[in-house]
Amino acid sequence: MARIKGIDLPKNKRGVISLTYIYGIGSSYAKEILDKAKVSQDKKVSEWTDEEVNSIRTIIGDQYVVEGELRSENQMNIKRLMDIGCNRGIRHRTGLPLRGQRTKNNSRTRKGKRKTVANKKIAPK
Repeated sequence: MARIKGIDLPKNKRGVISLTYIYGIGSSYAKEILDKAKVSQDKKVSEWTDEEVNSIRTIIGDQYVVEGELRSENQMNIKRLMDIGCNRGIRHRTGLPLRGQRTKNNSRTRKGKRKTVANKKIAPK
């Protein structure tokens, strides 16, 4: 069982695929890390030796921002946008889409479940 940055990597998958289970490492970073550690990309995690696991662990720890550090960095960036009051920060605060999408028909994932607004009743004479 390989455990890197608090994540248990699946044993029965190839190294390139299993490294993507770590937040902040995609397929290109996974290939890059395995090349630096001189580990074959076709090897499964269960076939890794202790030296290979340690070299991968040190490369990720020294050269990449992953997991908790990356999540907190992203949250700090969003908080900074909200504090300075720029358009993206205001959109984050109100829970609307940030990048110019229309909101009349779509954007349900950002806005949440529909809130029905009743029509105004006509006053009797």
